Amino acid sequence: MRFADVEFGAEMPAFTPDVSAQTVKRFVTAAGMNFPRFWDDEAARKEGLPGAIVPGIMSQGILAALVHRWAPDAKIRHLDTTFRAPVLVGSKPSCKGVVTNLDPATRVVEIDLTLANEAGETRVVSTARVELPS
Repeated sequence: MRFADVEFGAEMPAFTPDVSAQTVKRFVTAAGMNFPRFWDDEAARKEGLPGAIVPGIMSQGILAALVHRWAPDAKIRHLDTTFRAPVLVGSKPSCKGVVTNLDPATRVVEIDLTLANEAGETRVVSTARVELPS
């Protein structure tokens, strides 16, 4: 994806990331975040959570991956993220993005990104500022 190819309001192709217990456990092990709330429903409930949750940093990584699926050569300059509610392990969330601003002088595209659960409830939102090749 090149800057000249992007239009205001363009939507990125949505995708459903893998947040299975196996994938989340592999992520938290690699990240050194071995806390049972990330793969064990009962341990998570003891902490007042609805079940095992996807770590916030993994949710943010999923949204960054959405940008790179859309524009593999993009340079993410900033990713401001708000975590509204947990994403549950084993759920089928979807993520999507829409272009909200274009700066031709810097070739920076601003994108609003969302990660929603199966009911369509937004769980995580981000605004990315992404530099694209000319």
